[in-house]
Amino acid sequence: MDLGIAGKTALVTAASSGLGRAIAVALAAEGVNVAVTGRDKERLTRTVEDCDAHGTSALSVEWDLADHGRAEEVAAYVGDRLGPVDILVNNTGGPPPTPALGQEPGLWEDMYGAMVLPVIRLTDAVIGGMRERGWGRVITSTSAGPIAPIPNLGVSNTLRASLHSWSKTVSGE
Repeated sequence: MDLGIAGKTALVTAASSGLGRAIAVALAAEGVNVAVTGRDKERLTRTVEDCDAHGTSALSVEWDLADHGRAEEVAAYVGDRLGPVDILVNNTGGPPPTPALGQEPGLWEDMYGAMVLPVIRLTDAVIGGMRERGWGRVITSTSAGPIAPIPNLGVSNTLRASLHSWSKTVSGE
């Protein structure tokens, strides 16, 4: 399939495995240069190798999204090496299975800092360049949980619902 995005630059977070990895490799197959983030250097290396196999440029950035203060630095690093980010795929891991009630405030704060803040900060870091160039895409992958809450994923359902609302607000802006 030709999506007409060959030559663009994508940044895919939490891409050392699972859905993020699959998205990164699919983008590379479309001719997109891809930067991937994650915490596991070995898995990131394998993802980059699979992206490179499609003849595009790829690089990895070790980044724990809980360190959301690095968002601007990561965006700049990718821009310096692959070019400005045209396609941002916000993907995150999730909290441990829990009910919504009775959770310690620290869990809510930690998971907000790891799942919501990095998405917001990274999008803020790249959206200005997309506007200047007149082209860009921001894709935020969450879950079906905000639409039909998944039992025992109370924290995840709640925080991913906030990303749904935020994404809709951003698309209007």
